[in-house]
Amino acid sequence: MTPPPEAMLWALAGGHYLPRCLQIVAELGVADALGDEPAGTERLAGEIGAHPDALHRMLRLLAAHGVFSVQPEGWTHSELSRFLRTDHPRSMRGFARMMGSEGQWAAAGALSVSARTGKAGVLEAFGQQFWDYYLDHPEEGRVFDDAMTAKSHAELAELRRVLDFSRYGMIADIGGGRGHTLANVLEAAPEARGILFDLPDVIAAAPDHRRIEKQAGSFFTDPLPAADAYILSNILHDWPDPECIAILKAIKQAAPSHAELLIVENLLFEGEGPHPSKVLDIVMLAATGGRERTEGQYDELLRAAGWTLGRVLPTNAPLSVIVAKPN
Repeated sequence: MTPPPEAMLWALAGGHYLPRCLQIVAELGVADALGDEPAGTERLAGEIGAHPDALHRMLRLLAAHGVFSVQPEGWTHSELSRFLRTDHPRSMRGFARMMGSEGQWAAAGALSVSARTGKAGVLEAFGQQFWDYYLDHPEEGRVFDDAMTAKSHAELAELRRVLDFSRYGMIADIGGGRGHTLANVLEAAPEARGILFDLPDVIAAAPDHRRIEKQAGSFFTDPLPAADAYILSNILHDWPDPECIAILKAIKQAAPSHAELLIVENLLFEGEGPHPSKVLDIVMLAATGGRERTEGQYDELLRAAGWTLGRVLPTNAPLSVIVAKPN
């Protein structure tokens, strides 16, 4: 039976407590403490330094939604909870920790400011952009880096499936963080070389790679390298339209005429039903002042910056690859 409207609104109004429990359990490392054998709440709480009754109640809520499972012998892993383990090859623990960080919750708490002004809630919460906030709070910055690495684990195989990177001799990852995406792409293109471009403090923390040249700078103020392909992975959704156009123009200025631009983003779902892109769109509104965009909106940005949208490659992950060429 369909719940009455009052019950549906009640569930929506209190819905933020479910992800909050997920984030706290990820922060505490419950999934790491729980092995292959069932474990009672007392033992788990003792290992991670939690209150047994509070932990039990949080796990009970999560288990009702498929995260962890309860058996007569104690708590066990479900398929979803295993992805909260640090040692899982596609671990999402870092992403859950990041979404539960102080900065993210402060930005969400200031979302009412965004509703009135259209500006990022984080500006009201901290008086600075998130990137500056992370510089002042390096521990949260490290959690953010771990989150982006975790998020990319599920995406990299899909990128290599839909696109032949061996066609490129030099691949530049603009805003590429620690270089995990570029390193993975180069595995599929053994003859290619790469350039990792990001801010100086990010480049300093990136591991060395024999086929990757590291170049520090800002895509707003510093010249970008010449390459056969440019990767922009989860970058443009962080920024409003004018900044996106500036980034695209900077790449256009550096790009040879034969180069291709590979924009990796979640396309905003235009249908009426629920979709992760609609949630992420509000996260961007609160945290960065950016937004998720439709294919048509990316086409407009590209044309304004001197690019022509060639094709859009959907993947089985919640992202697409937009391939563009300079005019």
